[in-house]
Amino acid sequence: MIRTPYQQLGGEAPLRALVDAFYDHMDQSPDYAAIRALHPPDLATSRDKLFWFLSGWLGGPSLYTERFGHPRLRARHLLFPIGIRERDQWLACMRQALSTQAIDAAWSGWFMAQMAQTADWMRNRPECS
Repeated sequence: MIRTPYQQLGGEAPLRALVDAFYDHMDQSPDYAAIRALHPPDLATSRDKLFWFLSGWLGGPSLYTERFGHPRLRARHLLFPIGIRERDQWLACMRQALSTQAIDAAWSGWFMAQMAQTADWMRNRPECS
C-alpha cells in the first residue's frame, strides 16, 4: 500500500509541530522580518490556515478545502507583495523549522523541493536586476 506524504510524516502531530516551528521562527527572528510583516500581529489564524492547507496538500484530511473551498493559493496571495526576498525568507524559515523537527531527511528534501517550486510560483512582484 502506498503511503501519502502526510502518513510518511506521521500525521497531524508532526505536521502541527512543523507549522508551529515555522511560525515561531518567523515571529522571533529578524532574518524573516519581510515575511513576518505580511502577517497579522497574532499568528494563530495563519498557523491554522497553513496547517489545514498542508494537511490536504500532503494527502491527509482536506481541512482547508472543507472550510474555504479550493485553496486558489496564488490568487489568495496576490494581495501581498511577494518577490525574491519574500520567497527566499519563506523558504529559509521553513528549512529552519524542518531542521528542528525529528523528520526523515529524505522526506524533508522532497518537501523543500516542492515548497521551492510553489514559493517561486507565488512571486507576484517584478524584480529589478
